[in-house]
This record gives sequence, C-alpha cells and structure tokens, in this order.
Amino acid sequence: MRVDELVAAARAGDRRATARLLTVLENQTTLEDGTGAPEIARQVKGGDATIVGVTGSPGVGKSTLVSAMIAAWREASLRVGVLAVDPSSPFSGGAILGDRVRMADHALDAGVYIRSVATRGHLGGLAATTGAAVRLLEGLGFDVVIVETVGVGQAEVEIASLADTTLLLLAPGMGDGIQAVKAGVVEIADVYVVNKADRPGADGTVRDLRALMSLVRREPGEWRQPICTTVASEAKGIDDLVAAIGKHRDWLAGGDHLVVKRRRRAAAEIRARVDAALRQRYRVTEALAEEVANGETDVASAARRVLGDTA
Repeated sequence: MRVDELVAAARAGDRRATARLLTVLENQTTLEDGTGAPEIARQVKGGDATIVGVTGSPGVGKSTLVSAMIAAWREASLRVGVLAVDPSSPFSGGAILGDRVRMADHALDAGVYIRSVATRGHLGGLAATTGAAVRLLEGLGFDVVIVETVGVGQAEVEIASLADTTLLLLAPGMGDGIQAVKAGVVEIADVYVVNKADRPGADGTVRDLRALMSLVRREPGEWRQPICTTVASEAKGIDDLVAAIGKHRDWLAGGDHLVVKRRRRAAAEIRARVDAALRQRYRVTEALAEEVANGETDVASAARRVLGDTA
C-alpha cells in the first residue's frame, strides 16, 4: 500500500496500517534513509492530543497504572494510543513486550492502540524515534497518547522534553523516600504518583514529597505539582489522577507554556537525530580502539582521527 492509503486506513481505525506506519518511522535509521518517513510526516500533521509521560523505577507499577488510566479515558470515549518502551532483547533486538502483557485487557478495544517499542540501545528511557511516533499517533486522531518509559534512574529525564505532562511514580518500600530529596528524575515531574498506596510506608513517601516541594520556591502562577495516591491494581485514585492531568493541561494551555514545550520537544528531537547521524558517520573502528587500549595513542588523538582532524 502507498503511504496515503496507509494513512487513510489508519485514520479509519485499521491497526495494521497504524503498525506499518510506525514500523516505517522506527526503521529510518539515517537522515538519508528513503523509507517513506518524510512522506508520512507531510501527510500526518496536526492533532491536539494530550501527551502523557509515565516514568519511574522498575517495579513501581507503571504498566498497571497505564492500564487503569486507559480504562478511565475510554469511559470518556477518548481514543488512547500507548507507546510502551521496553528494553531491547539481547537476541532479536526487539522489545521484550513485558509492558504490553500487563495491558492485555485493552487488546480488543478498537479505541486503544498499544505499541511496544524497543530502545535499540538508546539511553534516557525512550527510543530514538519515540517523538516521531508520538506525532504520528497525534496526527491520526488519538485524543491521548501515553508514553511509558523503561524503568529509569535519576538521570534519565528525556521523557520531560517529550510529554506535555510527566507522571513520576514512586512506591513505598523501594527507597523512594530517600530519592525524593535528591536531584534528578524527581525534578522533572508535573504530577507525583505514589502507587501501591495500600502498602506500609505510603504516608511516609507522601510526606517526603511534600517536604521536597516546600523547599522549592515558585513564582505566582507557576504550576505546583500535586501528589496523587493510587492503587493501580484496584483502580483506586485513578479518577483523581486523570483530573490532575487535565488541570495541568489546562494550565499549559492557559498561557504559552504548551507552545513553548512543543517547540522545545521539536528541538530536542532534531538534536537527537543529528547526534545519531554523527555517531553513524564518525564510526570508531576496532583497530583504533585497540590502539588506545594498547596505549599506542591517547583518546583525544583517536577522537580527532575519527573526526578527520589530524592536526
């Protein structure tokens, strides 16, 4: 099928067409790759989806929470697209699909599209083509696009530049109380979510977050992150969480915050694509690496040789 036929089918709800379009985007590995991605970008524009990022440490219940949020948005008759970023399989290079298994309740819902995305070695909790995939789903008419990151640590904050609203999940008993007073991934959140709130220690995690927020000075009119408590496995607290996401979206739209955020997202994607192209263009050979390892040359000189600068 031609790109225009695929786009028309995807807008009509054809999952296979959507999957094929996403595959084209994921397989554009170089700037010169003529796989059809530029044509897709020309034909799929616009949209006004709410882009929600879900991040947190492994085991906090991200996929279970996403499944519960999907159910809440579907009750409101909204179309929901999900990009679940999984670690790459060491054998096939594809996504391991662990997140998708936990969302199996929505597999037959025509208003939900779930895609597992392999990181393919990309750092930051996302895949290199996640931004393009988000724009595609938005342009195809999805009302909400959820991006669930790989389980991340303190420094993997790429989701903040991609999503309109970033949820940071914490859970009692996982050391998150200590993490709350550290710089890093905690600082990127627009909404804090203490999941598994029926477990001992949940109140302490909430207190730690409130103590952290009390140390942050905000100007009048700035967004103040709410703290939501949920038990995702029982769908408890999900309505309040969805309401908090809606309030943040309204705050973004109330000024030029959303426009600025989307512009920064585009700039970050361009930089990421340029970085990827440079890594492919300036490859480090095994022979050069061996020279450095054997002490025959230093790292700085080797880097200059890779860049073609022998001065």
